[in-house]
Amino acid sequence: MNAVLRTVGDASVVAQRNMIKIKRVPDLLIFASLSPIMFVLLFAYVFGSSIEVPGIDYREFLIAGIFAQTILFSSVITGMGLAEDIQKGLIDRLRSLPMSRSAVLIGRTSSDLAYNLLILMVMAVTGLIVGWRIRTGFEEAVAGFALLLAFAYAVSWIMATVGLAVQQPEVVNNAAGMLAFPLSFIANTFVPSENLPGPLRVFAEWNPVSAVTQATRELFGNTSPTSAAALSDAWPMQNALLASLLWIALILAVFVPLSIRQYRKAIG
Repeated sequence: MNAVLRTVGDASVVAQRNMIKIKRVPDLLIFASLSPIMFVLLFAYVFGSSIEVPGIDYREFLIAGIFAQTILFSSVITGMGLAEDIQKGLIDRLRSLPMSRSAVLIGRTSSDLAYNLLILMVMAVTGLIVGWRIRTGFEEAVAGFALLLAFAYAVSWIMATVGLAVQQPEVVNNAAGMLAFPLSFIANTFVPSENLPGPLRVFAEWNPVSAVTQATRELFGNTSPTSAAALSDAWPMQNALLASLLWIALILAVFVPLSIRQYRKAIG
């Protein structure tokens, strides 16, 4: 019990340090928000006129996908931050302190969760401006944002593993992009998965990003009886919320131990 409390205390100190960095370098938050805002405006006003989603306005269909894509790309900051800390020797300084080793990873992923929350709030305001609305109650809306943050936290552990393995911020960005781009685009984020050709449709329907996107749409009330999920026989689309929670649990079960092992290897 004492060891757990010590780890939590050490992790909170590391998280506070990372949050102070965001406060002192607001450009990180500003530029991380600009990209998804551009995606919203581009798809809503340029491509949206040529994309039809049966039974629902495209802008309402779009925003949940933008949310999922945004947190996927924003989680890259976890890997880049750890790689930068290794490069600058901060990890070596932390090694000399009487603190839990796992606290560095827990503190980093926790602070990046707050970072993702801020970006989601910016995206929600942008969505409301372009015409997105939440059609369900307060509890469902809170559950939708909580699901997105839980997925962001899980993905941050994947990025932590990448960052600790690569240890070069520039390479981390490229490696994470190779993972994030297919997951966010071969999905139901921007177009219904039924519009994709056979193999890509199967991949999209079992893609964790698709499950989170569909579950978020359902929690926000941005679906219709004629939507792709309603017509799809794929289990994740029929049980999007459960599928999302299972994906989150699986990612954490795999990548938390991998990250800790990679951290121990990185610090020698």
